[in-house]
Amino acid sequence: MFRSLSVVLALLLSPTPPPSAPPDATGAVEDLVFPIEDIVGEVESMDGTESETKQGRQVRVAVTSDVLFALDKWQLTAKARQRLAKVAERVEAEGAGGVVTIEGHTDDQGTDAYNRTLSERRAQSVRQAMGGLLTDAGVRLESRGFGESRPKLPNVVEGKPVEKNRAKNRRVEIVFTAKQ
Repeated sequence: MFRSLSVVLALLLSPTPPPSAPPDATGAVEDLVFPIEDIVGEVESMDGTESETKQGRQVRVAVTSDVLFALDKWQLTAKARQRLAKVAERVEAEGAGGVVTIEGHTDDQGTDAYNRTLSERRAQSVRQAMGGLLTDAGVRLESRGFGESRPKLPNVVEGKPVEKNRAKNRRVEIVFTAKQ
């Protein structure tokens, strides 16, 4: 038994030469270099109407426009005010103060000019509502409309419109910096 154990140990502990290339193998060796991108996770509500992403200290809460507004409108619904009150509570509880940016987005239906104007008006409506809900004097609200220029998902896949994606692209995002 000890003899077989010593043979096994000798085989395991003896240096193994690295495999050699076949004598007829030729070719240049190149380094493969790939960029590293940040991985950003997204948490979505069960009904898909709200999502949150965190990247470093930046928090981005997206609420679909279908919850906030009627079709082609920028006046907030009663349901929207309830949803925004919850977002405002989070901004006050988790936010570090400073600038809170409200960004409006649309899908690809309509002209670029129409969508940009609609998204700006929607962002302004949310900014005005959030201004009444936030009590922290250290918060400054800004609003911007991007129209269809920053889709979350492709509006059209393989030449066919995807309504689920369009619904996610119609959104307002509230962006704030979290406390350390």
